[in-house]
Amino acid sequence: MVYQEKEQFMKLSEIEKLQEDLFKKMVRYAYERVPMYRRRMKEAGVHPDDIKKLEDKSKVPFTVKNDLRDHYPWGILAVEKRDVVRLHMSSGTTGKPTVVAYTQRDLDRWSDLMARSYSAAGVTREDIVQNAYGYGLFTGGLGFHMGAERLGATVIPSATGNTKRQLMIMKDFQSTVLAATPSYAVYLSEKAEEERYVPKKDFNLRIGMFGAEPWSDETRRKIEEALGLEAFDMYGMSELYGPGVAVECPEHNGLHIWSDEFLVEVIDPETGEVLGEGEEGELVFTMLTREAMPLLRYRTRDLTRVTWEECSCGRYHPRILRIKGRSDDMLIVGGVNVFPSQVEDVLMSIEELGEQYQIIVDRDILDRLYVKVEVSPKVYGKAGYDEKKLKEKVESSLQAALTLRARVELLPPGTLPRTEGKAKRVIDLRKRV
Repeated sequence: MVYQEKEQFMKLSEIEKLQEDLFKKMVRYAYERVPMYRRRMKEAGVHPDDIKKLEDKSKVPFTVKNDLRDHYPWGILAVEKRDVVRLHMSSGTTGKPTVVAYTQRDLDRWSDLMARSYSAAGVTREDIVQNAYGYGLFTGGLGFHMGAERLGATVIPSATGNTKRQLMIMKDFQSTVLAATPSYAVYLSEKAEEERYVPKKDFNLRIGMFGAEPWSDETRRKIEEALGLEAFDMYGMSELYGPGVAVECPEHNGLHIWSDEFLVEVIDPETGEVLGEGEEGELVFTMLTREAMPLLRYRTRDLTRVTWEECSCGRYHPRILRIKGRSDDMLIVGGVNVFPSQVEDVLMSIEELGEQYQIIVDRDILDRLYVKVEVSPKVYGKAGYDEKKLKEKVESSLQAALTLRARVELLPPGTLPRTEGKAKRVIDLRKRV
């Protein structure tokens, strides 16, 4: 059974009409209920009556993350506080956290979107979902939990950490779906090998639901081989409910954005100009039904391309083709733009390397790029291992991809610190005070 089959397989004409109707209603809703939006629109000389068709969306001012921080602690509420049933928030490592509020209707909607995402990846109510995302203020754990429950699957809320117990549960209960960050899935596969598990024999995993951080196709391949499952990419962010904004279908040709809730645009990150289909730029989202905290034209800083072509799976919901990185995560090293995903693509394509790495940027007179990467335990210290030759191979591959030289340090397996949540891959020492 396909969850919300009608919504998953809406025709393009249905999507466009629904989006236009909901967008006009949401602009008016935000204008009437949120002082910030009313002020911004007045400053821009725009009134809800001016929004007559979907093409008028560019008249509406953008929303950015600082708008949410500036309205801490309660955010840009459109409802009374008594109608808020849950709050989530970011870590606030760069200042005040961003707070996201939910009404009960919002939570129901989010649960449906997450259940639909599981379903699109092939999960059914017959599955046992081991949810290894963190629970708490972070949206991941509860988002994946609610969606699996709404679908009717069995949920094991194992959360992040206690990896030995995770593996024991995975074997004893024969979990069929793993929900986790890609980096934690890699860590689980390493620990499984250390604990003498044979995943394809001892486990019963068939699907992995991975998100919350960028990962490469090579990392996907290694996870699939190590754990014996089919990996599906998920996209979301706390400002947009959380996970469940977009998901891969079995075609693995982009992530379907649930466009009956999320109106997507791609803009030039420098000028704000709306770009055409297939052009690379910054993702912008408008939420079309959220009650507690409307978001109009929210700038995500994520850089990608979007296509509206019908997918081979039969869905018309637009697809994110590949998240290149975040414009605010981009490193400028000696005048060259470097995305961490580019480095990962190169490292994961070299068979002799393991999955753990760090990117370090420092400066003496000029910027310097350093890459620390572990060698695969299948290669390190074995007959024929030539560290100098492998180092040269990695450095030349990085130079070809990045057009600048990176100094590479090869490390024994198990050297770099492991994380049980989002991986800390980039260290920019230029930011030291």
